[in-house]
Amino acid sequence: MIGVDALVVVAMADEAEPFLTRSEVTGPTTQLGGAVQHLLVVEGRTVLLVRSGIGLVNAASAASAALAAVRPSVLISAGTAGGMGTIVHVGDVVVADEMLYSAADATAFGYTVGQVPGMPERYDSDPRLVAAAVAAGTEAVPTRQGLVLSSDAFVTADLVEDFRARFPTALSTDMESAALAHIAHLFDLPYVSARGISDLCGPTAGQDHTQRVEDAASRSAQVVLGMLTRL
Repeated sequence: MIGVDALVVVAMADEAEPFLTRSEVTGPTTQLGGAVQHLLVVEGRTVLLVRSGIGLVNAASAASAALAAVRPSVLISAGTAGGMGTIVHVGDVVVADEMLYSAADATAFGYTVGQVPGMPERYDSDPRLVAAAVAAGTEAVPTRQGLVLSSDAFVTADLVEDFRARFPTALSTDMESAALAHIAHLFDLPYVSARGISDLCGPTAGQDHTQRVEDAASRSAQVVLGMLTRL
């Protein structure tokens, strides 16, 4: 099994690109299932970058497959997200200290909203990684720390008010972070999610995301790489 400093999972090519362009050495590129793996050296750190595809199952399966071959020191979710909290703005990077599945509801059996049966109520990020990611923010790339939601829905104005009512402290929502936190929990790996905000889950969320995805992904990569140099 190969040791690497970090396993970084992104969903889309736009989210992988900032890591690829900043890498000092690019190793072999492989495809496993629907995921694409790049072995990189970035900022002096060995990184297995995995482009999983969009959604909870794609993220979880891609990370699990990668962990059959490598043993990383940390697992990181990078890329983009929609902003939900009132303190969050487009261009911020939200660092998750807690994550949950916004569509999970097994309350009929005594579980809390957002909790998968048998799993924690919320997945906690590694405090050391959270602190390093927050510290990697700058005046130009502010970081915000808090609760992150994940589901297989791209959240727009039609959905966001319901999410805000159920999870009033949530700062952002995406389609992979909680699934990767779930995998990190099962594999006992230090984990954090650091995602650039591309939109604010409003009426034009899809258009906003399309226009700002590259910038949001670049901001996420900047924070993730800055975090790795602090570890």
